[in-house]
Amino acid sequence: MSIKTIEDILPLVERPSRYLGGEINQVKKDPASVKLRFALAFPDLYEIGTSHFGMQILYHILNSHADIAAERVFAPGLDMDRHLRATGLRLFSLESRQPLGRFDIIGFSLLYELNYTNILSILELSGIPFYAARRDESFPLIIAGGPCTCNPEPVADFFDAMVVGDGESVILQLAEGWLEWKKNAGSDKDALLKRWSKIEGVYIPAFFRPRYDDCGFQKLEPRHADYARVTQTLVADLDRVPFPHKPIIPFGKPVHDRLRLEVARGCTRGCRFCQAGMIYRPVRERSPDSLADLCEKSINSTGYEDISLLSLSTGDYGCIIPLMERLMLRYASQNVAVSLPSLRAGTLTPELMNLIKTVRKTGFTIAPEAGSQRLRDVINKNISDTEITKTVKDAFDLGWQVIKLYFMIGLPTETEADLKALVDLVKSLRHIKKTAGRRGKINVSVATFIPKPHTPFQWAAQLPLAESQERIRRLQGHLKLPGIQFKWQDPKVSWLEGVWARGDRRLSRLLVAAYQKGCRFDGWSDQFRYDLWRAVFKEQGLDPDFFTLRTRDVCEPLPWDHIDSGATKEFLAAEWENALKGAYTADCRVDDCNQCGVCDFEQIAPLTHKRFKNDASGTPPGVAQQAVNYNKLTVFYTKRDQARYFGHLELVNIFQRALKRAGIAVRFSEGFHPKPKISFDDPLPVGIESQQERFTLSAPDDVRPRQVKDALNDHLPAGLVITNCLLAPKKLPRDQQRCIRYTVDLAEGQFDEQLLKHFNEQPDFTITLSGRKGKLKKINLKDIVVNSELCNPRRLELTLQTEPGKTVRPFDVLRHIFKFDEAQVKQATILKLSA
Repeated sequence: MSIKTIEDILPLVERPSRYLGGEINQVKKDPASVKLRFALAFPDLYEIGTSHFGMQILYHILNSHADIAAERVFAPGLDMDRHLRATGLRLFSLESRQPLGRFDIIGFSLLYELNYTNILSILELSGIPFYAARRDESFPLIIAGGPCTCNPEPVADFFDAMVVGDGESVILQLAEGWLEWKKNAGSDKDALLKRWSKIEGVYIPAFFRPRYDDCGFQKLEPRHADYARVTQTLVADLDRVPFPHKPIIPFGKPVHDRLRLEVARGCTRGCRFCQAGMIYRPVRERSPDSLADLCEKSINSTGYEDISLLSLSTGDYGCIIPLMERLMLRYASQNVAVSLPSLRAGTLTPELMNLIKTVRKTGFTIAPEAGSQRLRDVINKNISDTEITKTVKDAFDLGWQVIKLYFMIGLPTETEADLKALVDLVKSLRHIKKTAGRRGKINVSVATFIPKPHTPFQWAAQLPLAESQERIRRLQGHLKLPGIQFKWQDPKVSWLEGVWARGDRRLSRLLVAAYQKGCRFDGWSDQFRYDLWRAVFKEQGLDPDFFTLRTRDVCEPLPWDHIDSGATKEFLAAEWENALKGAYTADCRVDDCNQCGVCDFEQIAPLTHKRFKNDASGTPPGVAQQAVNYNKLTVFYTKRDQARYFGHLELVNIFQRALKRAGIAVRFSEGFHPKPKISFDDPLPVGIESQQERFTLSAPDDVRPRQVKDALNDHLPAGLVITNCLLAPKKLPRDQQRCIRYTVDLAEGQFDEQLLKHFNEQPDFTITLSGRKGKLKKINLKDIVVNSELCNPRRLELTLQTEPGKTVRPFDVLRHIFKFDEAQVKQATILKLSA
């Protein structure tokens, strides 16, 4: 089977909608109308990358510039990777399907160290050399940003520039610097890098040479005397930078399938293990009025039914109760729920819980981090057993069934007594009974502590692998009890993350070697290859223990010393000492300044909000609304072209959100988790087109059928078209048995007329198919195939009879009657004809 285009590959891969583009709110510009083509690359799967709102922010900012087209690319799945390599086709952007090598700048988001091998995969599949030193002006410039750039050294050799800090304040400066350079007949790459080096927060790795002393410590030698240190860039006021109010709505099932609003950036609680709490200082809260406005615009432009309020500790937001009241007042009647994914015990009050459950209960995760008060004092996690217990009890009393708890093992100074305290705490929480007298469920998640740069624990040793495995085994044994689910992160994965978190430039060659051995998607448990990584360390002559197991001297040079993250090294060292003494450091949000070094109190200072400026409007939750009469409507639609790659659940989401964007009210079910009352016909498998499908919905009686057709068509992606909408009969007939007609067109090859003749002559033609839950069932195809007629050697007309428990698809006919292989079957164009 020859493959010449990306379209030829799509039928052959898992979840093809990952590669379609064309999502609602996508921005697609004519490449000929812009001067700079900028690819935003995320080194993980589409479902992960589309859940990262930082990428959406940069996409929005860049595409707001008339001379810039920003497009997206994600790490392809392993099946797509194999097809691209086998065919020689290049990795492409979603918006224009253009190879990445044709872009001017490719910007990677570095959120997780175990995505690093995927960076190399994206570059290789694009025909771009790994190392910046080997790329001349004919290749795109490769840049990066994200939290991992606070120690850029392990991957510095691969990038022309790296952004340290908040990307909103820098991304346009980089782009405009490129435009100016290009306007002046830019061909000297070094000249552009010098221009970029003048921008706050921009690190040019090529302008530093690594040197290693006899102890193996890396020191960087600046090439330019005026460029020896990089200070991270900060956005002082989040209300003054753009935030997308029309975010792209991904296809498929992204890990965070909801509207995400960043309520604040930064945290001053001072947890000594927390890198984000240190590098994102100070606290900068978005104003509640700005959030309410963003929410209004975003719900209207997306149709989401869930809002997630994001920050490092959302419960600390200064206006959280008034904000939640405002959102509930506005959206409860629309069945839009609000979740707060990051909460501390103590901030999760009954008042806040009651607001959250107004529409439906969303999940709660509480992170005690450590089991004993002594160890929580060491890490400066200022919550007590009493606060944890009260929070869990309040949640159970208010109707929650499951509470998630997160702990770390291997924290500095941890003892057996601390581990026993963890077990005792979980057991005590397990005995808490709900108001009804039944116990709730406790989900416990445990991971090995990983020391990170720019934290007080950057000098700490990581727990040895064998000890980490042993401690998790012991905890698992003690907590193997009814009502407790125990999960853990593989300590081998934590080991590798620890190496990359505090590594230096020597790791770049190791990354290439691991990638060439086959390492990909190292953060995914089913893909992680510990054996390959161990082998590569040995082959490269690098000792991973050098980066993880040593307790470092505070005077030792660190690979990231040239990066100024705001908090001074003196402050971090003092906090390291405080940790060893178990001394508490107060939250500067409510207490005195701790002199961490971040704020100048002129441009950079904590920014919090206590109240709204404007009044609210809406229907208060719990207030009875005017009674509404509903009609059932049947909606008919076609599913053609790229829409054939939408799975059933994708279609359900697409239509539900389109209805919401179109302003068409739909009746919801009652109960704890209200759902829109929409029912679909027997769903088509992925890959089959249809001239007519249908679904039924309940809408208020003032909604006219023609209104549904016209409004919905303005809010659907390509390939889906509403053809009609009618009042449904009072009692819909149940199709116990019906015939469905299809046409099947082969992409390559021909139908064997003799095989069809053989089938027609057989009195019985029994095949075995896999049913629900993998259960095998035997079906006689002679009972199913009502008619089969060859129109020409490459087209078949087929009529199949369906009845409950005996559904056969055209794919099955092609496999069993014509003996086609899987590729031929999947690449055939199958069209379901209208009745």
